[in-house]
Amino acid sequence: MPREEKFEKAAFAGGCFWCMVKPFKEWDGIVDVVSGYMGGHVENPTYEDVKGGASGHLEVVEITFDPAVFPYEKLLDVYWQQIDPTDAGGQFHDRGHSYSTAIFYYTDKQRQLAEISKDALQQSGRFNKPIVTAIRPAKRFYRAEDYHQDYYRKEKAHYEEDRAKSGRDEFLANHWLK
Repeated sequence: MPREEKFEKAAFAGGCFWCMVKPFKEWDGIVDVVSGYMGGHVENPTYEDVKGGASGHLEVVEITFDPAVFPYEKLLDVYWQQIDPTDAGGQFHDRGHSYSTAIFYYTDKQRQLAEISKDALQQSGRFNKPIVTAIRPAKRFYRAEDYHQDYYRKEKAHYEEDRAKSGRDEFLANHWLK
């Protein structure tokens, strides 16, 4: 296993964090994917604080990765293919600020790569509306409650039912599997 000092962090908000873990979790070079909260003004927010919208936080996944094995650019590619980057009001059936999309950058290089990626997606013509996903500096990450971690594995039936109802998979198939 690579030494830890070679690892980097990335954080992405893409609606419900339950649906954002699995797409990243099982790639070589991904060390960990943790559900949590970022971007708000309340210290140590709870799920209810975030879901209620008053904390200002978004649901995010924080990814620890080895950039020599899985570069940041590839993380961006995976990220875009999990969301509707044109929806400023949330994601799929999850509505409200806490479910909006954002790329949180930890370094100036990540910011630059995120901006290039966002511009390329806008110019691609894949979407007929503007790309509204924010690119923001990373703030303190708050780990979500334990029952949210790896939810797709722990509560497989509920996760699959919720995901099926959300409309996410149909959207992704219509925009990325063409």
